[in-house]
Amino acid sequence: MLAHLTLRRLPITGAGLIMLLTAAALLLLVGLPLLYVILQAIFPGWSRGELSGAFGLFMPLITDPVILGLLGNTLRLGIAVVLVSALLAIPLGALRALTRVPGGSAWDLIFLIPFMIPPYIAALSWMLTLQPRGYAEQLSGISASAFLFSFSGIVFVMVLNVFPVVYFAVSRTMMSVGGRYAAAARVSGAGGWRAFWRITLPLSTPGIAASLLLVFALTIEEFGTPATLGAQAGYKVLVTGIHERFSDWPIDIPGAAVLSLLLVMLAMAAFYLQHWLVTRRSFVSQTGKPATVERIELGHWRWPVLGLFSCVALAAVAVPILAVLATAFTGTLSGGLSWDNISLRHFEALLTNRNGALQALSTSMGLAILAALLTGVLGALVGYLVVRASIRGKGVLDLLSLVPNTMPGIVVAVGLILAWNQSWWPIQIYNTGAMLLLAYACLLLPYPVRYASAAFRQMGESLEEAARVCGAGFFTTFRRILLPSLAPSLLVSMLLVFAIASRELVASLMVAPAGMRTVSTFVFGQFEQGSPGVGMAMSAVAIFTTTALLVALTVFSRKRLPIVG
Repeated sequence: MLAHLTLRRLPITGAGLIMLLTAAALLLLVGLPLLYVILQAIFPGWSRGELSGAFGLFMPLITDPVILGLLGNTLRLGIAVVLVSALLAIPLGALRALTRVPGGSAWDLIFLIPFMIPPYIAALSWMLTLQPRGYAEQLSGISASAFLFSFSGIVFVMVLNVFPVVYFAVSRTMMSVGGRYAAAARVSGAGGWRAFWRITLPLSTPGIAASLLLVFALTIEEFGTPATLGAQAGYKVLVTGIHERFSDWPIDIPGAAVLSLLLVMLAMAAFYLQHWLVTRRSFVSQTGKPATVERIELGHWRWPVLGLFSCVALAAVAVPILAVLATAFTGTLSGGLSWDNISLRHFEALLTNRNGALQALSTSMGLAILAALLTGVLGALVGYLVVRASIRGKGVLDLLSLVPNTMPGIVVAVGLILAWNQSWWPIQIYNTGAMLLLAYACLLLPYPVRYASAAFRQMGESLEEAARVCGAGFFTTFRRILLPSLAPSLLVSMLLVFAIASRELVASLMVAPAGMRTVSTFVFGQFEQGSPGVGMAMSAVAIFTTTALLVALTVFSRKRLPIVG
């Protein structure tokens, strides 16, 4: 593949060499893990250096009831989460877009918060709330552990994590099409409902369908909730099946590779369908002219609508956050919710470094900073290659830079293990912290690439040409002309990478070397050891730190990033 990358305008000078090294780094970081997953799935003996029995695992895959069960459970879970998300989020989004919901902007901000709570922490919070002698039973006498540790419970928790994807897609789409066109329909004699069913909803369909496919992809890739609740419910999916094959003895590497390939194909199909829906037809609804959205007054329906928004916010935001804080600030779980049981001892345990808490925090912060720097530099160079440079094969580089969007985290981890667990590498990075850095960088590279590409596309080339006329070389032009314009959007993407990498779970569980803990593995470990208070204290620190970062990022981007949509 690298051989097809031919430099046209970039001779092998310093700039050409940098670009060539960038392409090689991208292939090494993203292409190599995917290639090893495919080779291992095709050749069962690949890890032993054997090429016999090609495709020998695919026929058993079709007939193995266990694997078919995992596939069926994955599809069933994905479809159920999509359906329930649609039932919940489409009415909310439509109400927000078309009516005067009191406190509309505040609801948008509240529904952003589920994105800041890692799914595995949300699942653990619900477990603490609904389990026997949980917070719900202490406060209201309700115990719903049978519901939580079931298929319905898993769907319930996952929907609360992902429904904002549909809510924001629906509300923003309907805001753009529901004003001007629906008003035109009403002027022509259509009633409100007729305008909605004949104009607003059909024009919003591509956006709604794309968001639902994104929810499907996010659901089948999610590890934390199925691992936390599904394990007790006996409900296994492809993601947990892959983890079992790598964590249980005897380790089944070929089986894990086949399941990984199956999961990638499902995720890629969902992303392809999403892309096809968005791009197949033009649903132009924005003309660039300012349009005032005439929203409907709710009248006496105001209070039921407010009640609906409040119930969803209570379940998606308040319950997980309050469960985290309650567990973190109570001395013992058995002591229950009482003033006498309030304690700071779990935070003191963090500060005194019990069970390596400070090391876990510093490891996560250090790796997140390195991942942000690595993906920032690589993203800027890849963005330049894709947008500015004239090289053959840059479409391949563009595709590779976006492939991690369709690769579940557990597949990236499997690919990295297969690729780097080889004795012939001159530098052995397997079973070191560098594996975690590679995993984070591979998973999160699309953010800087997308931000940098968007920024490069909005920069005119006249400045570069003027610099070259004045005698500036590539490095001077990049440093003095391009980088200052690129810096704001690149910084935002790097902050995003930092926020997500600092709490990433599945890759951390799979590739972290023995003895190394991150925030996510520390929280998981504390629950396994029966110390949920310390785990939730760490969760509170992680959630509020990343939330503060993302709020700062939002404020910064509004002030400094007029070019970033």
